[in-house]
Amino acid sequence: MTKKVIPLIDQRLLPPGLPTTLETPTGLITDVSGRPLHDLRISVTDRCNFRCVYCMPREVFDKNYTFLPHTDLLSFEEITRLASLFVAHGVQKIRLTGGEPLLRKHIEKLIEKLSALRTPDGKDIDLTLTTNGSLLAKKAQSLKDAGLNRVTVSLDAIDENIFKKMNDADFPVADVLHGLDMAHQVGLGPIKVNMVVKRGVNDQEILPMARYFKTSPFILRFIEYMDVGTSNGWKMDEVVPSAEVIQRLQNVFPMAPLAANYTGETAQRWRYQDGDGEIGLISSVTQAFCSDCSRARLSTEGKLYTCLFATEGHDLRALLRGNGSDAELSTVIGQLWRVRNDRYSELRTLNTDGLAPPRKKVEMSYIGG
Repeated sequence: MTKKVIPLIDQRLLPPGLPTTLETPTGLITDVSGRPLHDLRISVTDRCNFRCVYCMPREVFDKNYTFLPHTDLLSFEEITRLASLFVAHGVQKIRLTGGEPLLRKHIEKLIEKLSALRTPDGKDIDLTLTTNGSLLAKKAQSLKDAGLNRVTVSLDAIDENIFKKMNDADFPVADVLHGLDMAHQVGLGPIKVNMVVKRGVNDQEILPMARYFKTSPFILRFIEYMDVGTSNGWKMDEVVPSAEVIQRLQNVFPMAPLAANYTGETAQRWRYQDGDGEIGLISSVTQAFCSDCSRARLSTEGKLYTCLFATEGHDLRALLRGNGSDAELSTVIGQLWRVRNDRYSELRTLNTDGLAPPRKKVEMSYIGG
């Protein structure tokens, strides 16, 4: 069998040039569609100990796959410096991702640095992290002590065999559930549980997952299987639309819609009418939410991506390590956001059969979800 090769270097632009005129951030920057910069997602590693079929399929990310050398990764000081500039432009929420972010050594030291950041009006940053839960039981207390506010845990099935098929690492459900319990005990909440639903693979787990988490302190969210990257062989007929998910749930559990917590929230919220909590539906395939997207993404090695489905990134690390000043870096970030016009999911919705012309997109394992 011929192996797939993912040439990461082809997905990145040359570094943006240093600006000749410097700008002072106002905290109110918007892109060409009037979307503010509110969220920053930072990938701290491209490595993961799972091989989930929709993210890092083993036939691509096998034992011979070459991950980034440590020297290519942004240091904690570099991440913090960039994050502070994004906060000055209006970012109020920072999410650490991967790969699996808990594989990054001494991640607590980075969390300590980021938790000290404040918005221009003196407010704390909402600092959160997405994890597969494999190391969460061990690290929950140290993450909380370092200043992390909450976590989101990926869990694609409650059935042992289906979950192991999904993670392709023979990792047991019980260990993830233990991590959830420990995170709850130390106060890392509210905790969300993300289930990516792929038709014919784990969609039979929609109701069992809902039953398990219905009376728990955790918020279960169902995510449509997305065409992130090019390695997962995405097909539209493997997507279970959120409308179908909610119908399956409604057939068993009467539910009512809830209002969004804030503009740009990715999940549509529903509550159980008997008062046993809520669920979320993330529908970026069938119900694109590009018009409210306020998220920037910083890759493991310092590339700025303005869309999860981007084909190219902007090299901020080159400016960092090329002695660019904070004022110069801040101006570049502002310029890049102001010209942002991404709306991939809306365009995909208009053309779901083939997405012509084909695009090579950045991998989820490199940029985070």
